[in-house]
Amino acid sequence: MSEVKLYRIRGEIRKPQLLEPMRFEKEVPATRAEAALEKIYCELGSRHRAKRFQIRILEVEEVERGEAP
Repeated sequence: MSEVKLYRIRGEIRKPQLLEPMRFEKEVPATRAEAALEKIYCELGSRHRAKRFQIRILEVEEVERGEAP
């Protein structure tokens, strides 16, 4: 079994209706960074009606267990 890690993902959503990009920072549990990105795309696309090309990922980092708030 793979170990579940915690990833902190920072990025922005760029939509034509918005005057400036909407920035976000989320922590997501996943086994790999690619799985965490897929979860972010699904969640933000569903919540904000954003297409994948409108979501720009700026940073992905693994968070240590003691570091998470």
